[in-house]
Amino acid sequence: MSIWRTIIGGAAGFAIGGPLGAILGGVAGHVLDKKSSSKQKSSHQTDQMAFTVAVIVLGAKMAKADGSVSIEEIKAFREVFHVPEKDMKTVGQIFDEAKKDSGGFEPYANQISKLFENRKTVLEDLLDGLFHIAKADNILHQSEVEYLRKVSVIFGFTDFEFNSIKERHNSPETSDPYKILGLESSADFSQVKNKYKQLIKEYHPDKLIAQGVPKELIDVANKKLSVINDAYDRIEKNQKN
Repeated sequence: MSIWRTIIGGAAGFAIGGPLGAILGGVAGHVLDKKSSSKQKSSHQTDQMAFTVAVIVLGAKMAKADGSVSIEEIKAFREVFHVPEKDMKTVGQIFDEAKKDSGGFEPYANQISKLFENRKTVLEDLLDGLFHIAKADNILHQSEVEYLRKVSVIFGFTDFEFNSIKERHNSPETSDPYKILGLESSADFSQVKNKYKQLIKEYHPDKLIAQGVPKELIDVANKKLSVINDAYDRIEKNQKN
């Protein structure tokens, strides 16, 4: 069963619990009591549901912070995360439910951060997904960057790590390949090679799926690997010249 079919099931909100589960409960017409919200299951499927709902909810909060939701952002979500046409209505309902919530993004970011606290590459993949949505209109607004920076702080990323993630979303013509790999520009080629091998291993799609990233959303990881490969190739080429 696809992640979208699972999320549409009414029990999803109860399985996830917390503020993310409450959003799903609102969409499904359920009211989560405190007892059910506090009991979070740690199953692989629940992790995948929580990851997916977090991308939608934090994306909605980002759009609200930016002041508008563009058609391009909605289309980007569908294209990047392979949402079937028949399931877009449910995604839209979750998006709208999150926008209606008068609270901030922090409770949702905190919940997903705690769920994946020992799986930082998964949290990085979630941030990457939000970056893809933010730049769907071909403009990465400063308000969106600052929003994502605040989310990254809750996720436990340093400023240097956030800037590395952000750099991967710049064009190859303007991006810094060392920053993409999370290195200082003074790093020698042996350091570059070791870091490259580490990243390729960490971001392998099969490993991310095993850690809780739904297979429907794995294109984000594949795009990241492509950017990392390009950065390494650019450094290697410059070293040979």
